[in-house]
Amino acid sequence: MAVREDATPVLRVVRGEPSAEELTALVVVVLAQTEPRAQRRSAPGWADRSRLLRRPVRPGPGAWRVSALS
Repeated sequence: MAVREDATPVLRVVRGEPSAEELTALVVVVLAQTEPRAQRRSAPGWADRSRLLRRPVRPGPGAWRVSALS
C-alpha cells in the first residue's frame, strides 16, 4: 500500500495524547470494521439445517395421508 503525503488524515485526535499502543488499537478496530467479512459466509446447500424441518401441512383432500409422509 502506497502512502500519499498530500492525503487528508482519516483519524484525528481531538483531546488528550494517546500512546502508540492506543493508536494502534484504534487503527486495528477501524480496519476490522472496513474489511469485508469473509468469515460470515452463508452455509452451502448441503449444510442448510432448514431442510430438516417438516413441510407445513396443507388442508385438503388426502391431507392426513400426505402429512404422514413429510
